[in-house]
Amino acid sequence: MQQTDGFCQIPLIVYAERELTPPEETSLLQCADHLTLKTVKSPERLLDEATLFLHQLAANLPQDKQKILRMVHDKEAILTNKKAMIVDDDIRNTFALTTFLEDKNMEVVVGNNGKEALELLEKHPDVAVVLMDIMMPEMDGYEAMRQIRAQQRFRKLPIIALTAKAMKGDKGKCIDAGANDYLSKPVDTDKLISLMRLWLYR
Repeated sequence: MQQTDGFCQIPLIVYAERELTPPEETSLLQCADHLTLKTVKSPERLLDEATLFLHQLAANLPQDKQKILRMVHDKEAILTNKKAMIVDDDIRNTFALTTFLEDKNMEVVVGNNGKEALELLEKHPDVAVVLMDIMMPEMDGYEAMRQIRAQQRFRKLPIIALTAKAMKGDKGKCIDAGANDYLSKPVDTDKLISLMRLWLYR
């Protein structure tokens, strides 16, 4: 990029889900003399940094694209008027999450187990995101996610798995069953909002 006309002024964001090795760090520092360089370690920061660069050109973008950029920086705008489904047999959890999400101007539907989740999706096909508890009676979260993913129309529906015990291998099991992501209980609401934003943007 440094040596190609027209490319040397393009901002560059380096995104890594691991720590860079010393040789990699050195290579980037050498590039930093010639390129606008940012290093980020999470999808949320990646989105924010890319948006900051894009804001430099925002005045030249169409109105619909400018609206998207404004939404990225309003961290909760993408949640407004979206429908979330909470599936959990613990009424304390469903009450706390429902109150939190309704405060973000989301509509919430609640199921007590995986079987109810499937029935609710039939009635509410416009659900935008599912928060799925794993350990439930009658039908657990793993089976519910597998059955949801078996339906073509729900293949891309964001599902965030919630589990009370953060056991080794839980995340892999959740992803294998169909979850997009995973949070352990008690739910960190800041992390929940970040994950919901990440998957709803896609």
